[in-house]
Amino acid sequence: MDAYEAGPDAGHGRDEPGGPGEPEGSPGPAEAPRPALAALSLPYQIGAALAVAVVAVAACVHLGMVFLHVAPSNTVTKEHTRTIDDWIYPEFEQNWKLFAPNPLQQNVAVEVRADVRSAAGDARTTGWYDLSALDGRAIDGNPLPSHTQQNELRRAWDFFLASHDAQNRPSGLRGALAEQYLRRIVVLRLGHEDAAGPGGTIDRVQVRSRSTNVRPPEWSQEQVPETPTYRVLSWWPVPDGEKAAEAAGTAGATTGDGS
Repeated sequence: MDAYEAGPDAGHGRDEPGGPGEPEGSPGPAEAPRPALAALSLPYQIGAALAVAVVAVAACVHLGMVFLHVAPSNTVTKEHTRTIDDWIYPEFEQNWKLFAPNPLQQNVAVEVRADVRSAAGDARTTGWYDLSALDGRAIDGNPLPSHTQQNELRRAWDFFLASHDAQNRPSGLRGALAEQYLRRIVVLRLGHEDAAGPGGTIDRVQVRSRSTNVRPPEWSQEQVPETPTYRVLSWWPVPDGEKAAEAAGTAGATTGDGS
């Protein structure tokens, strides 16, 4: 029998799977490749399933916490305010100033000076330390800056402004706490800068802010003053307990630099 009598498929190697037209050892049409997860052993499959479950649960919890944080006040948020705030702050803080009708258009720097007493008993007043600039230099070029460098000083100043009036008088029960918090931060920062010198102490501090308007774009006709404005607070005495903490922090920083 020749090829013409065998039919149209004769000579094309499609008579049977594994025939002369098909290489030996090739999988049949009913065989499909196994999924990657199914190819793992049972312990690895269980581990992968647990990892996916943990990630899914964490994502759901995070989305729920963020939703409750930005949602209007309700029964759930009032009852679980502490838990929601502990989850959100400081890593996932929602700041809406960027989307406000009139976004913040100023650069605000926090500065501090101090009355210090040297180890020999001499008293002097330091110059102004630009703490915001020090934080900026620590952040610049750092791919993973700490939350302390990014937020501590800024949040402390925002906390002070929110709890004081234009004359720097406390407007609520949180005013004294805001002053204490800001004072402790600046005293520790001055200790890190060794403002009092070896063996010296900081007797009192004074904080001020310097606000400078951001220049409008070149195509804008808006005119803004370029002279900075200052908000100067009164002098705050430093309690003995904070002096000791500042001295200990200075000693620790010195030891760390020398190691």
